[in-house]
Amino acid sequence: MNEIEDAIERADRESFTKEPPKTLKGQIGFLIKQFGSAKAVAAELGVTADSVNRYRRGARKHARADVTAKIDDAVRKRWQPLVRKRRQKQAAASTGITVETRARFGYTAPAGTTDDGRFRRLTVHIPPEYAQRLFDAREAGASDQQMRGIIAEGFKEVHFQDGGGRAMGLSDVEINDIEYLDLDY
Repeated sequence: MNEIEDAIERADRESFTKEPPKTLKGQIGFLIKQFGSAKAVAAELGVTADSVNRYRRGARKHARADVTAKIDDAVRKRWQPLVRKRRQKQAAASTGITVETRARFGYTAPAGTTDDGRFRRLTVHIPPEYAQRLFDAREAGASDQQMRGIIAEGFKEVHFQDGGGRAMGLSDVEINDIEYLDLDY
């Protein structure tokens, strides 16, 4: 499961300036424009090109539930890419990201202190440089573990070390056992 990727996708969807098409015909029309052909849309959805053409013409008003979910997901992933990019660019340049999570945090600490991981519910605003690194890693196809590492570094600096004011001996922070993670930017 890719929690970080899913959280970025949900945050992107919150930035839509208008809703994606709701009707099956409208959604298929949008996907055909995006992919260039009914055959390409069919390959993406796992149906036949004839089915896609029937949906486009309105000859079929409803798709199976699993196909409807795939269509909706495909439309939302491709909807308003410029709006998504603009918000990500703004987060990476000036506003940063707010991360809300409940997860087990573990860390490497100096001798005589506890390094036992424990569940915490945290809402932390991470600076723009971490947002830039996170978006760059996502674009480069980084794993969920690598993206967790970027967020953990931001948590270490901002929350655990309070910008350099405490816990300076803390070296590594890890995020494990994520119950939920949401991003806002």
